[in-house]
Amino acid sequence: MHCKDVSVRDVDVRLTEENIRVLMSDWKAYTRAEFAILRNGDDHAVVRLMKEEGVNLFKKVIDFEIISLPENTVFTDIPEADVVNVPMLASIQEMFPGKTVVVRGMFSHMSFVSNMKVLRLNVADSVPPSPSKLGTLVRRALSTGFIDHPIVANDLISDISERIADVKTEAVMFPCKVSGLTADIPTYFLDESPHPKHDVTLIGCDLSKRIFMSLYKRDVKFVNVCPADNIIDTSTKTIVKCCKIGEGHVIEGNLAKVPWGATVPEIVDAINDLFS
Repeated sequence: MHCKDVSVRDVDVRLTEENIRVLMSDWKAYTRAEFAILRNGDDHAVVRLMKEEGVNLFKKVIDFEIISLPENTVFTDIPEADVVNVPMLASIQEMFPGKTVVVRGMFSHMSFVSNMKVLRLNVADSVPPSPSKLGTLVRRALSTGFIDHPIVANDLISDISERIADVKTEAVMFPCKVSGLTADIPTYFLDESPHPKHDVTLIGCDLSKRIFMSLYKRDVKFVNVCPADNIIDTSTKTIVKCCKIGEGHVIEGNLAKVPWGATVPEIVDAINDLFS
C-alpha cells in the first residue's frame, strides 16, 4: 500500500484495545487513509479505518479493526527501503516472522506489513565472476517497482572452481579468461582459441563444448557447469540464465530461462510471467 493511505498519529495513552476504542470514538481521518499507525513512544499499534460516506477531505471514523497491538508490532528504521515496494516489504516481513512490522524508509515515509505470505524465487547461477550477475540483476528487478509479487530471492550459486577437482586430464580449459579462474595444472581459455599442448578437460556449458568441437574438430572431456542443466529440484520457482535463449524469456513449469546477457527489463518480464 502507498504511504499516503497510511496515517501516522502520536498519542499519549497506552495502546490497548479499550484506549484505542476511546480514541476512535471521536476521530477524523483523511479521505485517502485506510489505516492508522498509532505511536506512543516506542510502542506501535496498527488499525484499519472505516469512515463515513461523503466528499469531505476529512471524514469521521465510524468503525475500526485492530491489525496489531504493541506486543505483536515491531518498528524498524531502514532509510534505503522503498515502503511501497512489495518485494521490499516481503523481505522486511521475513526479518520479523509472525509480527506486524512498522517501517520507516526512504524520505522518512512510513508504512507497515502484516501477515504477508512471502513467495520464494531461487536464483540459479555460477561464479566466478563474482558476485553472481543473475543474482544482482534479479535484486535490481525486484527494486524497480514493476513487480507486485511479495518475492524474496534465494541464491543457488555454484562455484566453478570447485569442479577443477573433477578434472582427470593433465590440463583444464575454461570458456572465458575474464572469469579469472585459475588452477594448479596447465590452464587454457577457450575464448583465446589456444593450441593446447596437453590433454584437456573443458569445464563449461553445452555451447562452449560446441565451440571447442567447431575449433578443434574433435570431442573433449567435459565437465558441465551450466546452471540450467544442473537444476535438480524445481518445486520452488527458479530463474536461470541460458545461452540457448536469444532474447526475452522461456517458461518451463516453475523454471524461467533468460538470456546469458539478460537485461533488467527482461528479468522483470520473466519474474512477472513466472508468478502470474
